[in-house]
Amino acid sequence: MSSTESSGRTADKSPRQKVDRLLVGLRWRRLEEPLGFIKVLQWLFAIFAFGSCGSYSGETGAMVRCNNEAKDVGSIIVLFGYPFRLHRVQYEMPLCDDDSASKTMHLMGDFSAPAEFFVTLGIFSFFYTMAALVLYLRFHKLYTENKRFPLVDFCVTVSFTFFWLVAAAAWGKGLTDVKGATRPSSLTAAMPVCHGEEAVCSPGATPSMGLANLSVSPRAHYENGLVLHT
Repeated sequence: MSSTESSGRTADKSPRQKVDRLLVGLRWRRLEEPLGFIKVLQWLFAIFAFGSCGSYSGETGAMVRCNNEAKDVGSIIVLFGYPFRLHRVQYEMPLCDDDSASKTMHLMGDFSAPAEFFVTLGIFSFFYTMAALVLYLRFHKLYTENKRFPLVDFCVTVSFTFFWLVAAAAWGKGLTDVKGATRPSSLTAAMPVCHGEEAVCSPGATPSMGLANLSVSPRAHYENGLVLHT
């Protein structure tokens, strides 16, 4: 019984011992060196990029007041977010006819391609940078002695720089289009009930795009491109 317990404890400790050996083997002071410090910045910027875009959600809306006294004021609230397939987002448009209650409408536009490309590139950059940090901190001797590792790291970094510029430009344009498609004025302009004389429409609250704006901040992209290029 005791031998079984001891073997079980040994099996439980072995993964922990491997993790402890890995952590002990890391040379944290190399983070103070230019290459290590730059990799940390690159890792943080990657989290910042895909986190701010991929986790975004917002809402837009409008008010519809029917001239018919039998109808109440209709409040429309539309929720949207990543990956910004707005043409799939439904909302109910109030109708001022006595025989009808509402009509299902959709937002306009599909901006998922630039958003998903931007987020995917950020995730790949995150994983690559984390692997590069482990290699640099734990196997620094292998990194310095084998000339292929610095060359591969440089080529991958240059590739990330190019694709990052492309993704940032595409998502910047996509975000501008998302803002235009989700403005309350765009919502009222797309509803047929607002073009007749039977109703008066007014825009609701403007969507808060602060988190999405952070993902395409010029300063962030300049620093991120500088980090990747370095």
